[in-house]
Amino acid sequence: MLIKNDIPILEFDETRDAVINPCDIAKYMGQLGCERLVITFFREVIEDFLSDGKIEKIKTIMGENPYYVYKFKDYDVLIMHGDLGCPAMGGELDEIIAMGVKKVMFCGGGGVLDKSTGVGHFLIVEGAIRDEGFSYHYLPPSRVVYTEEKTRSLIRRYLSERGILYSEGLVWTTDAIFRETKEKVNARREEGAKIVEMEQAGCIAVTQFRGVDYGAIIYGGDDVSGDDWDTRSWRSREDIRQGLVDICREIVLMM
Repeated sequence: MLIKNDIPILEFDETRDAVINPCDIAKYMGQLGCERLVITFFREVIEDFLSDGKIEKIKTIMGENPYYVYKFKDYDVLIMHGDLGCPAMGGELDEIIAMGVKKVMFCGGGGVLDKSTGVGHFLIVEGAIRDEGFSYHYLPPSRVVYTEEKTRSLIRRYLSERGILYSEGLVWTTDAIFRETKEKVNARREEGAKIVEMEQAGCIAVTQFRGVDYGAIIYGGDDVSGDDWDTRSWRSREDIRQGLVDICREIVLMM
């Protein structure tokens, strides 16, 4: 049932079946044969894994913008490169779930809202401030969407047992990278957000709607907390990025 509102984005339809459903795609694309998936935004890590023979491509999801699913040769885990923004990433995730995925770990980087968060510092995503549009088609309107405590607890235990420093908190999910204004940055920081990024609200919403286990670790990247943008050379931290993918692979095997 459609719950009407004067503002279109706040009109939530509780009906689960749509005109086009991800299962329609899965019917001709087939199943992936694996329930566990790591999503990463670190393309160079995937390329290195391919070069080293650690993963193999098992599926090309055809469309206007094809994407690829790989599988670790020594682990029953899939890996894919994430797409920017909730509509692309969330839509692909919904399709992948229809192809049999039931456990997902996400890793990426984001802009820190407090310069005391160092480059490479891990943030377990507690939830996301929903400053985007995609998630509102999957869950009723709310200010924040939260990840499941059982998954966060598993991630905390894994990192703590290995002496890996981390924080836990909210992220701010936005659709508009060039509209992160100073006032908005300050407001989201006061609300509790540690990092700004563009996918978490959508991924959390899709996995909750579909009943799939989901966890995410975002590492501190560039700094948007000051008057000027500081890139902090965050994309050049290859050791951190590959290490985080390995961590997520191990965690998803425990889920």
